[in-house]
Amino acid sequence: MKIAFTTSGETLNAPMDFRFGRAPKFLVYDTDKDTFEVIDNRQGVQTAQGAGIQAAETVARAGVDSLVTGHCGPKAFRVLSAAGITIYCTGAPTIAAALKDFRAGKLTPADSVDDAWQ
Repeated sequence: MKIAFTTSGETLNAPMDFRFGRAPKFLVYDTDKDTFEVIDNRQGVQTAQGAGIQAAETVARAGVDSLVTGHCGPKAFRVLSAAGITIYCTGAPTIAAALKDFRAGKLTPADSVDDAWQ
């Protein structure tokens, strides 16, 4: 299973970025291989409109099964849901903490855009 985390860093100890579409990077963790890769989202950050949709397409192309973020806007939520990607919202400070919560079953899937972490 591949899980995308929104971040500004490049390691598991990097801070979570609670924005989806404007997150500078996505760390994609492969639970089967216990490896990860970092995907740049500079194009989404710099776009005037449609950042969430572009970010959703980037994450979908990476073949992820799940996304962990702080908040996902309505348009991106629709694109991700249509691609079969489960969205989880968290307030965890780092990717490592969010991954730990994910593995422990402490994160619940968002049913709608309003389920964003508060």
